[in-house]
Amino acid sequence: MANTRQSAKRARQNDARFEINKARRSRIRTYLRAVEDALAKGDAEASKAALIAAEPELMRGVTKGVLHKNTAARKMSRLSSRVKALNA
Repeated sequence: MANTRQSAKRARQNDARFEINKARRSRIRTYLRAVEDALAKGDAEASKAALIAAEPELMRGVTKGVLHKNTAARKMSRLSSRVKALNA
């Protein structure tokens, strides 16, 4: 339980940010899952389109503070190399 008005407000803000960040993480994971599904099916065109759609979502997660920039870069690098291998 918060002892001061300031700590009560911070607790409310933390709860609100948690919900927003949870939604953002879920949205990012949905886009990444679409790429994974297309790769699993072996569909080169769908995987490329899904990767193009997923990149801005990952970068938006970085700017909003949900992901670290190196994490997003690593995920994009690994996914794009897999998509490239599938297209080759």
